Amino acid sequence: MASGVQVADEVCRIFYDMKVRKCSTPEEIKKRKKAVIFCLSADKKCIIVEEGKEILVGDVGVTITDPFKHFVGMLPEKDCCYALYDASFETKESRKEELMFFLWAPELAPLKSKMIYASSKDAIKKKFQGIKHECQANGPEDLNRACIAEKLGGSLIVAFEGCPV
Repeated sequence: MASGVQVADEVCRIFYDMKVRKCSTPEEIKKRKKAVIFCLSADKKCIIVEEGKEILVGDVGVTITDPFKHFVGMLPEKDCCYALYDASFETKESRKEELMFFLWAPELAPLKSKMIYASSKDAIKKKFQGIKHECQANGPEDLNRACIAEKLGGSLIVAFEGCPV
């Protein structure tokens, strides 16, 4: 079921910037987004960037020690949202970074909000071409490292964000 919700141009630009890893200077890399949260506009007609809800690559190891834990802490307790997270993980053979798309629909969110976000998910996913990993989470228990490792590659994953799984 489509909701008719539009996706703001800034949301598409952020996705593109996170997806395309250009050869960048160290300063440019620090400004790259590690995670960003998107929400519906006040009139519920457009998916927009949620102000102040982002993690920059340059913050990791400086002001943020565990980026995934910080990301989970940024999710609203009583409302839904979408998010992109640039996941760093290791397999037995290599180290990888891949984008994950999240639909966050916590138990305490109003039913109407859950319905609007669920029906609008296709609109944002169509703009996010090439996302390999998708996760719908309904509570913090869905966002532990083992669950995320399972979504990224199951038993092949040996570490996520520098921590063993």
